[in-house]
Amino acid sequence: MSEKAEGMSPTPEKKAAEASASPRRRASWWDANWRTLTITAASIVLALIVGALLMVFSDPEVAAKYQYFFGRPGDALAASWDKVSSAYAALFLGAVGSPSAVATTMWQAAPLICGGLAVGLGFRAGLFNIGAQGQAVWGSILAAYVGFAWHLPPVLHVVVAVAAGLLGGAVWGAIVGFLKARTGAHEVIVTIMMNYVANGALAWLLTTEAFMRPGRLDPISPVIDSTAQFAPIYEQFHIGFLVALVAAAATWWLIDRSTIGFAIRAVGANPAAAGTAGMSVGRTTIITMTLSGLLAGLAGVQYALGPGANGTPTPLSVGLVGSVGFDAITVALLGRSKPVGIVFAGLLFGGLHSGGLSMQSMAGTPLTLSTVLQALIVLFVAAPQLVATLVPFLSARKARASLTGADA
Repeated sequence: MSEKAEGMSPTPEKKAAEASASPRRRASWWDANWRTLTITAASIVLALIVGALLMVFSDPEVAAKYQYFFGRPGDALAASWDKVSSAYAALFLGAVGSPSAVATTMWQAAPLICGGLAVGLGFRAGLFNIGAQGQAVWGSILAAYVGFAWHLPPVLHVVVAVAAGLLGGAVWGAIVGFLKARTGAHEVIVTIMMNYVANGALAWLLTTEAFMRPGRLDPISPVIDSTAQFAPIYEQFHIGFLVALVAAAATWWLIDRSTIGFAIRAVGANPAAAGTAGMSVGRTTIITMTLSGLLAGLAGVQYALGPGANGTPTPLSVGLVGSVGFDAITVALLGRSKPVGIVFAGLLFGGLHSGGLSMQSMAGTPLTLSTVLQALIVLFVAAPQLVATLVPFLSARKARASLTGADA
C-alpha cells in the first residue's frame, strides 16, 4: 500500500518540471496577448497617420502651401499641423470630451456591440454570418410592432418587446443554419439573399394598415409606447447599453465555459475532427446561427426601443437600423471575435461615429473620414504581418520571443 501511495505521489523531478512549465505557459499566454494588443494599437495609430495624410493633401489650401515647400517649409508644416490637430481634437471632444459626448458614444456603441457579438460568434464556429443586417431588421420589426401595437404595463411591455425582437433575429438566423446543415448551402450566399428578403419585407409591411401611422401616407410606423422604451439614464445613454454588456458577458460564458461553446469552438477549428469525436456538426451549426441571429436581433432592438438623436424613439422605417449588420463585421474583426475585444471595438467605432459629427462641424472635415478611419483600422488589423513590417519594434519583439522559446 505504501509503495502504491509512494508511486502515486509526484516525484521531486516532476514537481520541478511542473514548476518550470507554469511560468513558460504564463509567458506564452502573455506574449500572444501582448502581440494582439500591440498590433491593434499600432493599427489604430497607423490609421490615424494615414488619415492625417489624407486630410493634408485633400485640403486645397494646405496642398497649395506645399507648392513652395522648399522655399518656406514652415508654412506647409504649420498649415498641416493646424488642419490635423484641429480635426483630431474635434474627434476626441466629440467622442469623450464631455459627459454628453460619452453618452452619445455609448448610445452609438450599443447596437455595434450586439451586432459584433453576433458576427463574432459565427466566426468562432467557422461561419461567416453576413446576414446580421437582415436579422437586425427583423429584430427591429417585431420589437417596434410590440412597442406600438400592444399596450402592456411598463416593465412587462419592454420585456415582451425585447423578447419579440430576439425571437425575430433568432428565427431568421436559424433558417440559415438549417439550410447550411441540411442542404450544404453556403451561409454567405444564403445570408446575402436573406438580407434582401428582410429589407423587402420591411418595405412591404410599412405599406400595410398594421404598420402605417394613421394620417400618414409615407412608409413610417407609429411611435412606440413610452412603456416599451429603454429607460434613459443620461441624455441618449440608456439601459440598452447595459443590456449589450450583459449580452457580451453571456456570450463570453457561452463560448468559454459551456458545453455548447466547446462544441462551437471545436467545429470552428476542425469540423471533421469534431464530427469524428462524436459532435454533431449540423446541430452545432444550427445552434450557432440561431444564437448569432438572436444577438443580431438585439442590435435591431436597440434601434427600435432606444432613444434617437433627439432623445425620443425613432419610428420604424426602411433605414432605421442603417448598416449595423455590415458595421458589425468590422467590429468583430477588430475585437478578434472575443466578447471583451468586441465591447472595446464597439466603443471605439461608436466614438468614431459620434466624433465624426463634431469633426465635420468644428473642423470642416468630411464625415466620411471617420468611415475611412474605421476601414483603415480593420485593414491593418487584418494584416498583422504588414503592421509588424511597418513597426520594427513588433518584429524585434517577435524575434526575441522566438529565440526565448527555442532556448526553453
